[in-house]
Amino acid sequence: MTHKEDHPSVMAADQHHDANHQEAAKKEKSQLSALFTVIFSGFALLSDGYQVGVLSLVNVAFTKQYGERFTSAMATRIGNSLFVGCILGQIGFGYICDRVGRKVGLMLTTLLVIVGAALCAGAYGAGGSIEGMFWALTVYRGILGVGVGGEYPCSSASASEAADVVMPGRRGMLFVFVTNFVIDCGFVLSALFPLILGVAGCSYEVIWRTSFAFGVLPPLSVMYFRFKMDNSDIFKKNAMKKNVPYLLIIRRYWKYLLGTGGSWFFYNFISYPFGIFAGTIINQAIGSEATFVQTAQWMLLLNVFYLPGSISGALASDKLGRKRTMALGFFSQGVLGILMGVFYRRLLDIFPLFVVLYGIFMMMGEFGPGDMLGLVSAEIYPTAIRGTAYGWSAAIGKFGAFVGTTVFKPAIESFGRGDQITGQGRVFMLASGLALLGSLFTYILIPDYSKKGLHEEDEDFRRYLDANGYDLSNFGFDPADKKVDSDMVDVDAKFGDEKMEMRA
Repeated sequence: MTHKEDHPSVMAADQHHDANHQEAAKKEKSQLSALFTVIFSGFALLSDGYQVGVLSLVNVAFTKQYGERFTSAMATRIGNSLFVGCILGQIGFGYICDRVGRKVGLMLTTLLVIVGAALCAGAYGAGGSIEGMFWALTVYRGILGVGVGGEYPCSSASASEAADVVMPGRRGMLFVFVTNFVIDCGFVLSALFPLILGVAGCSYEVIWRTSFAFGVLPPLSVMYFRFKMDNSDIFKKNAMKKNVPYLLIIRRYWKYLLGTGGSWFFYNFISYPFGIFAGTIINQAIGSEATFVQTAQWMLLLNVFYLPGSISGALASDKLGRKRTMALGFFSQGVLGILMGVFYRRLLDIFPLFVVLYGIFMMMGEFGPGDMLGLVSAEIYPTAIRGTAYGWSAAIGKFGAFVGTTVFKPAIESFGRGDQITGQGRVFMLASGLALLGSLFTYILIPDYSKKGLHEEDEDFRRYLDANGYDLSNFGFDPADKKVDSDMVDVDAKFGDEKMEMRA
């Protein structure tokens, strides 16, 4: 007699239940993996924001310790070396994370940030030469910059792909919180940590060396987790390891590239010099008797304004949409900056008000372009070129930072004709004019993909390439994935044949 459990229909039901259970478990594991990818893709960016921001107070420490030996030209050179490295890293690692893999790119950039930050902390000139030490710092900051620059396309590509799995309807908010918000937290730490050292009575050399060294900790803390990460499923399916049709890509996306790259140029031209030289501006505004701790306290207050800007931008990104949020941020920053420039001298007489308005000026930059540029660049391009296109856009942006920091002090001298206050006020107005231009660029050139899934652009991209005679068999990162797909097709065919036989 046959047991009930041995009946074919019961066995089939059990097998179906097991298959559903395995599928649910696989889906849950995939979502958990995506969540960890989002978190650990972005966390090392804390060090990137920190290492960029800390130079502001390090410059103050250098000025107080070395006086005239720390020249304006050397300050600019050290600042720009990071940006040159960033440009190389963004272009190079944008290519690597698309062609070799997100995981490989993340591992390499993490190592470079750790090594670069450690070298900066231990910078030394031959024979104790101060000038030699500054030149060593220039080289080391360049190495650090390659890692920092590479973090942007690698982390952002991974984070956007994972965020689309974790929170499909709120991808923008999640992405901003694990990227730009983390970077802004790094900026806050870049003022808080040197302030703590200053309050503790540390010497200027201990302050700047320890401040550089602190930047090693965030990337070091995520090294293991990044090693355990894997490339996303959407990347494995849509990557192109060979025969990338760059001419077809540029023909399709040139307008978007002009929009993201141009807007990023304007944003970084404003944000980086006004951030890096904020300590110098505040130090001058307080007066010659300003202590390092006083300057650091005001810098901390200024940097804290980044956070509400970043948070509000994250919340607005999915509701207002990327395009509107970015244009609004640019426009608000431009209007406020022009007013500050016009009344600059009077504002300095009410110094706390000046710092608050300075903070709001920077905050509006974070609310709009600061939050949206990375998000837009990580979602309007298809998976196959996401890192590359992001890297190109961000590199143009970092070139804007390079130009901005290079011309910042000369522009103050030229506009003011010897009057620092007049020069600084007019530089505010120049930057604000560029912010208004950035708002126009955003409105005309950048699409709004707030409600569009990443896979939709992948499908449109494939259809475009197919229509232009491209061999779609070049898609797919791992040959093993193609074998699995082939096996699934064989299995489906086999079951299809059996069903036909049963019907017969």
